[in-house]
Amino acid sequence: MLTVLRHRRFAALFASQVASLVGTGVLTVALALVAVRIAGEGAAQIIGIALTIRIAAYVVVSPIASALVAGRSSRAVLISADAARVVIAAGLVLATEAWHLYVAILLLQSASAVFTPTYQAVIPEVLPDERDYTSAQSLSRLAYDLESLLSPVLAALLVLVLPPSALFAVTAAGFALSALAVGLSRISERAGAAGEPFASRLTRGLRLMTRIPALRFLAVLDAVTATVYATVLVTTVVLLVVIGAADVGDPSGPLAVALVAFGAGSIAVALLLPRILDRGSDGAVMATGAAIVPVALAATAALALTGALTLPLVIVLWFVLGAASSAISTPSARIIRREVEPDDRPAVFAARFSSSHAWYAVTYPIAGLVGSAAGPAAATAVLAVVALLALGAALALSRGARPSADAQARPPAASLGSVG
Repeated sequence: MLTVLRHRRFAALFASQVASLVGTGVLTVALALVAVRIAGEGAAQIIGIALTIRIAAYVVVSPIASALVAGRSSRAVLISADAARVVIAAGLVLATEAWHLYVAILLLQSASAVFTPTYQAVIPEVLPDERDYTSAQSLSRLAYDLESLLSPVLAALLVLVLPPSALFAVTAAGFALSALAVGLSRISERAGAAGEPFASRLTRGLRLMTRIPALRFLAVLDAVTATVYATVLVTTVVLLVVIGAADVGDPSGPLAVALVAFGAGSIAVALLLPRILDRGSDGAVMATGAAIVPVALAATAALALTGALTLPLVIVLWFVLGAASSAISTPSARIIRREVEPDDRPAVFAARFSSSHAWYAVTYPIAGLVGSAAGPAAATAVLAVVALLALGAALALSRGARPSADAQARPPAASLGSVG
């Protein structure tokens, strides 16, 4: 997998992704700490509103930004997005009111909604070989999972020597390093084609996703992934307290163990996927991962309702959920690369970035509201049903797609470009 880093342009872009992920991870912790400083016990409300703004920005801004930057230099777009994030993150050092955080989150996530789809669309151009691209996707997933595990630890260590507000300066430094790495990549690709009216560019990605069966499959299967993260991020801590595995006063230890198990499952599959995908199709791997999710969620709910759920079982189930989520998410970019022409990829990546986050606006409230009203076991059971329905809908909507063997046999669209 690491051999793909021999491609200098990708190595620089990957360094940009890592720096950006570290900045974002430290930012998440910093926001929570500053929210506590501002509102004390009312910090949960601030954090909840901030997360809602984050999702809304991703859903709304990404397709608009993709249409606006079409035809422009991808390198300029990425560096501009990072520069905006540097300024906003540095400005958060001065935040003293909740609304300061809300405005900053809106602007930061808007910049991220520009950066991420543009980055995703550039990688197939930089790595036209499918095996290299598969390794790159697995490496990116590995970086994402490691960041989730290590950023809170890094932030905790920094807080020992810095005030919480200074973490925003560290965040700004991460985004600045990301911009520097993009500059060093010397990429020359354009962010899509601009030869059509703005209104048409705005909806192009969505139209392609609804028209191409394989992309419909991806769009609906993202709902299954959303049920996993809603369970892990919203329900885990309450579930551990309810089953007696964690103390309500300080559940941090068992919670950390459960989250590490989830990350470990995701990392394990990310490491194995290049070999797995040499033998099986993308769609089959994704469907298998999606089929595991409702089973694992239903097992969790049943064990919790019968009083049989323990911390060791949570660790096993969360490992399985992490593995399943990685199996669903990691191969998906290969399908977009194969099914979509280079000029259309930025629009499609932006549309999927938007639609995938829209599912969280459904699953997070289910986990929170049902969990508050009927308990975490009931919320997990409902999410299991949602995952099962989403899997069925995804399989139904994918009818008419080319057989995977044929799709893999034909030259990928990326190889038709000018990237060497």
